[in-house]
Amino acid sequence: MKTENVEYTAFCGWVDPPADVRPSLAGDLTCEVAVVGGGIGGMSTALRLAERGQDVVLLEAEFCGHGASSRNAGQLAGAPGGDLQLLDLLYRKKMPGMIRLTEHAAHHVESLIEEYGIDCGYERTGNVFAAVSRGQMGRVRRVTRILRRVGADVKLGTSEELGIPRGFLGGMRENVGGIMNPGQFTAGMRRALLHTSARVFEQTKVTDVGRDRGQAVITTPRGLVRANKVVLATNAYAGEWDITPPRLSVPIWVVEVETEPIDPARLEALGWSSRSGLVTQHNIMENYRLTSRNTIVFGVRRLERGRTYPLPQKLPDPALVEELAEAFTTRFPALSDVAIERAWGGWIAITSSWLPIAGQLDDATYYSIACNGHGLAQAPYVGSLIADLIVDGERHEDLEELWVKKPKFPRPLMMGSLGLRAIWTVDRFNDFVNGSKRKSARQKAG
Repeated sequence: MKTENVEYTAFCGWVDPPADVRPSLAGDLTCEVAVVGGGIGGMSTALRLAERGQDVVLLEAEFCGHGASSRNAGQLAGAPGGDLQLLDLLYRKKMPGMIRLTEHAAHHVESLIEEYGIDCGYERTGNVFAAVSRGQMGRVRRVTRILRRVGADVKLGTSEELGIPRGFLGGMRENVGGIMNPGQFTAGMRRALLHTSARVFEQTKVTDVGRDRGQAVITTPRGLVRANKVVLATNAYAGEWDITPPRLSVPIWVVEVETEPIDPARLEALGWSSRSGLVTQHNIMENYRLTSRNTIVFGVRRLERGRTYPLPQKLPDPALVEELAEAFTTRFPALSDVAIERAWGGWIAITSSWLPIAGQLDDATYYSIACNGHGLAQAPYVGSLIADLIVDGERHEDLEELWVKKPKFPRPLMMGSLGLRAIWTVDRFNDFVNGSKRKSARQKAG
């Protein structure tokens, strides 16, 4: 695969930054509810609050949608993130409620697309837990049994039965969800928010969140916001203030790349008739998906942990782009001559439980981490549920599933540099044992 002329972008490859970035906060103001963070979680929270008649202010350090909201692979998932076998072992009684929540979350995003007329190329294709070896196919079967037991809408099959490329043995499709351009979705959410009564301040970095006389006090370089309630919706960036509970989440840097446009006839020859997004069953996944511009977006494979705040702005590591290209050639040997056109990355949040979480730090301060790689579906839904809680004073049953009564979190396992390297090494060893490259060479020769 060709990697000589890759464009390394500091934003994302899906859309350009907005041309109408809102000015920063200048001066002090008061409001009923302040939302910190302009990702899809924060925007959804502020949008819902404004629609329900609340006086709401949103503060965003860059521009709404600058973070992982618009940088992800654009796969709207209908199941939790993480290792579902491990989640079932640790949280067996919670699994039915988590599946209900995640499927409701995907449908909620679909309703947002329809309600606000967001043109993001959404396709209800579902997404496939794809197997690249017999070992991974065994894992898929076990996950399928778990999800069927708790009522998930899934289908097990061969690559031909699922309409996915023949470089994969088969897999399990989550029939809920699909694929979209996440940059366009985020831009559509931003437009919807800017048409409400919410006061949105971009280019406004929050330097502190505290309490004074029963109110939340949010400090920025050029002014203060006093609010009766505050929602912390910063996800991976949540660790910048003293108010944040220790070990709330681990910031993880992930990378996506996109090929040059590919001849439609060559894409059709892959057998990818379902257009479902693909997630391999490695410990650190590889994801692959088609786009409306006849390209393939793919990524992850390796994780890098953020160590200090504020999190740095980064470009993808060219060595990882080369590694992703090698993996692509293994999965799609017929496209080994295709070039990577661009690469980008972003910070996501991983919780120690691998489950989405939400809660309160005190009577005035709410927070949520709805990511673990599946934030495209879960963050907007959880944000809307928190908004309803603030207005109604009651937690929806789905919000109850992830509500944390006391904000105390254990140390995350295997999330250090050595742990992540060990997980990556296990994946590469399994690929070697399973003969992925040999199978790819035979497939290309055939």
